[in-house]
Amino acid sequence: MIAGCSQAVWTGSDGPLLIRNYDFPLDVVSDRFEATAWSGREVIAKAQRPWGGCLDGMNADGLVASMTFGGSRAQGRGFSIILMLRYVLETCRRVGEAVAALSRIPIAMAHNVTLLDRSGAHATLYLGPGRAPGVTADPLCTNHQEQVVWPEHAARSLTVERRAALATLLAQPSLTLERLIEGFLALPLYSRRSAFPTVYTAVYRPPEGRVDYLWPGTTWSQRIGAFEAGEYVHDYGKLSE
Repeated sequence: MIAGCSQAVWTGSDGPLLIRNYDFPLDVVSDRFEATAWSGREVIAKAQRPWGGCLDGMNADGLVASMTFGGSRAQGRGFSIILMLRYVLETCRRVGEAVAALSRIPIAMAHNVTLLDRSGAHATLYLGPGRAPGVTADPLCTNHQEQVVWPEHAARSLTVERRAALATLLAQPSLTLERLIEGFLALPLYSRRSAFPTVYTAVYRPPEGRVDYLWPGTTWSQRIGAFEAGEYVHDYGKLSE
């Protein structure tokens, strides 16, 4: 699996919010962004079928959850991360509840999950089979965990370089939200590589119950309680090798 996702929590002006790039082969990612209320709690999510899973999302209580691949070959008996995210968005209201749920559910592969709620509480979890959950206050993650364990994947996905670039960006005293979003839409965070291009950028704003899905030059906004069905077709143009 080659993936190059990046995500970060912003707690400055106009926050708190979570911003993420999802990088993956275009022919594998589903084309659905959806609002559901299967258990009575509305959830807006980037759906990934089958089984009703999701890659990232936000519920009516203002809990946001988003995942990246964890950069390990490890596999084991457990659940798919897309189902685990669906579960916490359907059943949890706050970061602490989601941390407890994700920490007790066995997972099939290594993944990182960043959580945020409307209070500004946040956490990043490093999960995988055969290891204890790593629960941190990290406001960012890419595609490795506490350390690189799959060097070939790290080199191809630029996970170390992207994390360093994102950390440098977040550390800027004069950083604005506009500049942060620009950073997610530019190298090295934004991928134009055919193996794993940036499929979409999402900006989750829990205090407003709003998510902005971004492509260069296009913003598609949706809100809890006011989801509007529609269609957008993005032209990714010619991608590099």
